[in-house]
Amino acid sequence: MFIIPDALRHGPFTRAEGLAAGVPARVLEGTQFVRIHQGVHCHRGHVMSWADRVEAARLALPASARTTGATRLQQLGLDHGWRDVLHFVVQGDLHLELEGVFLHRTVAMLAHDDAGVTPEVAFVAYCAEARVLDAIKVGCVLLHQDRLDLDLLEQLLVEQPWRRVCAEARWVLCHLDHRCRSLPEAELLALVRFAGLPEPEVNKTIDLGAGDILTPDLWFEDYGLAVEYEGRQHQEDRGQYNADIDRYKLYRRTGTAYEQVTKERMRSPKATVRQIHRALVDRGYCGPPPDFGELWASLFAPVAAVVRPGRAA
Repeated sequence: MFIIPDALRHGPFTRAEGLAAGVPARVLEGTQFVRIHQGVHCHRGHVMSWADRVEAARLALPASARTTGATRLQQLGLDHGWRDVLHFVVQGDLHLELEGVFLHRTVAMLAHDDAGVTPEVAFVAYCAEARVLDAIKVGCVLLHQDRLDLDLLEQLLVEQPWRRVCAEARWVLCHLDHRCRSLPEAELLALVRFAGLPEPEVNKTIDLGAGDILTPDLWFEDYGLAVEYEGRQHQEDRGQYNADIDRYKLYRRTGTAYEQVTKERMRSPKATVRQIHRALVDRGYCGPPPDFGELWASLFAPVAAVVRPGRAA
């Protein structure tokens, strides 16, 4: 049996690279290797990671191709969105079908580095495919992490308004809030806003007296109500778990009202909003109840369908 070079056992490689490493063509086409794309292989014993899939697609595409949209944002560390389909962009009218790859084509390649387009370009591309709620969540976190430069994004939208996604991205920008530290926080804020409830402070440090200070996810100042999101990390990270115990103990000791919104409860957005509304009413809120009408429904529609309904239809 032919001895496979170690360098070819741990990730995808091109046919040319395999031949250059001394692997005969008959071995590449045999049972020891798997063909991922035309001209791209990996060793059968190697388990492909998401990063390997991105690299395999890159090897199968022209050298000028770059990651874009959700794929580029995931490369930059944003843990959000489906990873089944990889998004790449290439300049020109190239028609090439690769399994698990969506290839966008553009007449002029936008700002990029060796791996993919810039975060600003990737976000604009993401807005073309995403629901309103997801685009808002992603944009808020990118802003908070200083990954999204609003000046560069504005420059892109002004200089190239002919790109089909610019209107969608500009509409989403109006709903972003840099104070949201996580995707669930941004989602919670969007649910409150689009349901027409009072505007809360986000991650505002509040003084509970006697030197006691807390920073709730959402803080309704006029009603003395804190809303906290409890995700998986709050249950699995023992340090976070114990910090949560101390935090809620402090809320109770100071008589500060709070509501906990869990990951499971967030699966029902209307129930989440009703929970917050009830807590506000208990604290003296007498304004209108949540409005689950047209504005609310837009949260769960594609950005393109909300911004350009005629085109979407």
